[in-house]
Amino acid sequence: MPVPERRRPRPWQAAAAALLWLGTGLAQGQQPAAPPQAAACMACHGPQGNSQIPATPSLAGQPKLFLENQLVLIREGLRDIPQMKGLLDGMKDPEIVALAGYFAAQKPVAASTGPVDPTKWQRGQQLAGKMLCGSCHLPDYAGREQIPRLAGQHEVFLLQSMKEFRDRPGPGRDTIMAASLYGLKDEQLADLAHYLAYFR
Repeated sequence: MPVPERRRPRPWQAAAAALLWLGTGLAQGQQPAAPPQAAACMACHGPQGNSQIPATPSLAGQPKLFLENQLVLIREGLRDIPQMKGLLDGMKDPEIVALAGYFAAQKPVAASTGPVDPTKWQRGQQLAGKMLCGSCHLPDYAGREQIPRLAGQHEVFLLQSMKEFRDRPGPGRDTIMAASLYGLKDEQLADLAHYLAYFR
């Protein structure tokens, strides 16, 4: 049955609909805008959450749930990070969710760019395999859900964090990690940190 003339879409209407659909697709593919609070984070954690400071972790590409959990623990005083004390006071849950979503969506940039020590890297690889690190952090060490990304983090930060888990796991820290690293020597932790920092 022919469509009545008054019900047929005009050419400009069809073009507008196509542009609207195209525009919607582009918007969905875009990175989320940085929340206002992100500027304070990036002052230490680097542009888009890619840290330029060896002892400070990168936030870019971390699992969203992991970031949300850590931010809540720090805000509530259940995890003590002196450098962040007071920064999250009064921050609302939706603001934390927005921050976590923004940094989780950013592309992580490998922090360590110096020469790789092949012997150290291989020892770290063997130890990570023996300890089944990839069973929780995933084989590419990208992390998932409440488990952090390790691949490409600063070597200094990775070593420092593992020593804290082994020697003085405080409130708000993962007890499974403390148990996993218990008894490892400093040299073994250094091998693991080197391997994970240069994992590509």
